[in-house]
Amino acid sequence: MFLQSIEDFGRYVVFVGQTFRQGVVGSVSWPLVFQQMEFIGVRSLSIILLAAMMIGTVFGIQFGSVFKVFGAESLIGAASAYAISKELAPVVGGFLVTGRAGSAMTAEISIMRINDQVDALKVMGISPISYLIVPRVLASLFMMPLLCVIFVLAGVVSCYCIGVWVFHVDTGVFIEKIKWMSKPRHIFQGMEKAAVFGMLFSTICCFRGYHASGGARGVGRATTSAVVLSLVTILLVDFVISFLQLDSALF
Repeated sequence: MFLQSIEDFGRYVVFVGQTFRQGVVGSVSWPLVFQQMEFIGVRSLSIILLAAMMIGTVFGIQFGSVFKVFGAESLIGAASAYAISKELAPVVGGFLVTGRAGSAMTAEISIMRINDQVDALKVMGISPISYLIVPRVLASLFMMPLLCVIFVLAGVVSCYCIGVWVFHVDTGVFIEKIKWMSKPRHIFQGMEKAAVFGMLFSTICCFRGYHASGGARGVGRATTSAVVLSLVTILLVDFVISFLQLDSALF
C-alpha cells in the first residue's frame, strides 16, 4: 500500500510536469479554456454566493455574541473580513468547486479513458494532455481567485447586515474597523491560496480520471478518490501556505 502510494505520487508529479510543459510550449486551445472557465467559474457562482452569505451571517452572529460581552460589537466586521478573506474564502471555495467541477472533470475524463476515446485522440495526432487537461487546469487557475474575491464580498456584506440590523453597529464604524484590520494584501493572500487550490484539485481530478480503469465501477472509484484526495490536499497545503504567510499577516 505504501509503495503504491509512492508510485502514484511519482506518476502524479510526472503528469503535472507534462501538463505545465504542454501549457507553456504546446498549443493551447483558448476556446476550450473559455468553455472550462464558464463551467468552473460561472456555473459555480450560485453555490459560492450561497455559502458566502451563510458564512457571513453565521460569523456575524457568533462574533457579535462574543464581542457584545466586551462591548466591542464594532469589531464584528473587522474579524469577519479578516477570517473570510485569508482563510474561509479560498478553502471553502476550493471545497465547493472541487465537489461540483472537480468530480465532473474526473468522471468525464474517466469515461473517455474507459471508452478508449483518449487513445483515439492519440491516433488522430492530438495530445490528450493538451486537449483535455491543460484547458481545465488553466481555467481553474484563472477562475478560483475571482471566485475567492466574490466570496469575500458576499460574506462581508452579509456580515454587515447582521452587524447593523441585529447588533446596531454604526455603518461608518463598521467600515472603519474593516479598513483598520483587513489590508489589501490579505485579499491577495487569499487569492494566492485560491489559485494554488485550483491548480491542486484540477490536476488531481484530471490525473485520477486520466488513469482510471475497470469500467463503470472504475469511474466511481476514480471520482471518489479524486474528491477525497483533493480535499485532504487542500487542507494540508493550506496549513503550509498559512505558515509561510505568517510574518506578512501581522498588521
